[in-house]
Amino acid sequence: MRLLNTLALAFITIGLFFMVVGAIGLVRLPDFYTRAHASGKCDTLGEGMMLVGFILYEGPGLVAVKLLLLVIFIYITSPTAVHALVHFARARGVEPWKKGDARR
Repeated sequence: MRLLNTLALAFITIGLFFMVVGAIGLVRLPDFYTRAHASGKCDTLGEGMMLVGFILYEGPGLVAVKLLLLVIFIYITSPTAVHALVHFARARGVEPWKKGDARR
């Protein structure tokens, strides 16, 4: 049981790290596309890792099944939503940042 709690804490910590890196990327990166990439990838991975840690901490049961369904839902919908936002921005004429351009 102690090993599962340690493993759960490791997953939650790694997930938290990715969430913080995604937030920093959202602030530091120069344009919409790079910000969407950073936040989309890091948030999906961070949320997934944290939820897997919660599953390990909770143990087998109905709550773990619900959390697993939530992980699957996030891994399907989050990248799809980011792709839709980026596709819509490109269709509306939002140009990617190029070296030498001002940050937006």
